[in-house]
Amino acid sequence: MKLSEMALNVKESSTLSITAMAKQLSEQGADLAAFTAGEPDFDTPEHIKKAAIDATNSGFTKYTPSSGTVDLRKAICAKLKKDNSLSYEPNQIVVSNGAKHSLSNIFLSILNKNDEVIIPAPFWLSYPEMVHIAGGKSIIVHTSSENGFKLTVTELEKAYTKNTKALILNSPNNPTGAVYSKEELEQIAEFAIKNDIIVIADEIYENLVYSGIQHISIASLSEEIFKRTIIVNGFSKGYAMTGWRLGYTASSKEIADAMGNIQSHMTSNPNSMAQKGAVAALMGDQASVENMRVEFEKRRNYIYDRAKNIPLLSCNKPDGAFYLFIDVSGLLNDSLKSAKDIADVLLKEYSVVVVPCADFGFPNHIRLSYAISMEDITKGMDRIEKFVSEKY
Repeated sequence: MKLSEMALNVKESSTLSITAMAKQLSEQGADLAAFTAGEPDFDTPEHIKKAAIDATNSGFTKYTPSSGTVDLRKAICAKLKKDNSLSYEPNQIVVSNGAKHSLSNIFLSILNKNDEVIIPAPFWLSYPEMVHIAGGKSIIVHTSSENGFKLTVTELEKAYTKNTKALILNSPNNPTGAVYSKEELEQIAEFAIKNDIIVIADEIYENLVYSGIQHISIASLSEEIFKRTIIVNGFSKGYAMTGWRLGYTASSKEIADAMGNIQSHMTSNPNSMAQKGAVAALMGDQASVENMRVEFEKRRNYIYDRAKNIPLLSCNKPDGAFYLFIDVSGLLNDSLKSAKDIADVLLKEYSVVVVPCADFGFPNHIRLSYAISMEDITKGMDRIEKFVSEKY
């Protein structure tokens, strides 16, 4: 049987495969320190679980509108107004089976063949694959550590062509933890307006910012950029609801209608009971969100302090999300020629699992998630320190 050219050219998600491998080894009894998880190690808050259980027990188990229940879309509008100073109507919201599904809907809705999407690197590895699946072309722009791995207008100008359709802006960023300031966003917004570019604002980590930094949505800066922005968000990171598979978009009604039509044919509605849980998440007590954020900030401070004091490693202090992005080029030599080689040695000889970042656009870097216990972080950093001292 011959597969489609598209299927043959889509890469496997290396983060998911590495995470699956780590879980399998752990189940076999390996004492791993696994820095792979892109999910909080906290349980979903009780009031959210109870809302979904009550929905199940009351028979709320049937189809809902394909773009999500009106109650949930209203709750999302209220959240966007309260937290982001953005005014949307429920018919501008599309609830999907995770933010990844939301992104797929976006690309299928806006891209024609060979339309270009500017993607700042480092990037979440699924972006280019999604663009490819939708028939578009990814234009990768490599940012610099000196600028905090944040995209500049100068870099945008070099990447822009007559085929540029959209720009992906992920803040807080996976894998760097970079958070764009208001001034930086204003410059990008001005460029997008001037060149009539759609901004896809992936804000899935918005609740996880540190050191008093505030997350700002680029759509809130002016009416002109608001009209050109598609916001992507969800419940996985801020509410520890990764397995619930609920994401959403906020956009113009025209784009929302297109995404809703596509989704209606591909998946129908998102999980009905999970939607009740999502309403409870948005409308209920937010203390659990803040408690997670505070704990992640403690872990961020610890893992960064440990990493910066290990010889030959280099990293920026992340302002958001729950990842540390480490430059390991100082460790490369004739036998260890890439971050993947280093990751292999760490796993085989030191029982440490890290994510090599070639698929994120930076082959000389690794990503460490600190969405794991402080005990595992300490154990893992001890082993990485031992690796460097023994090998170098």
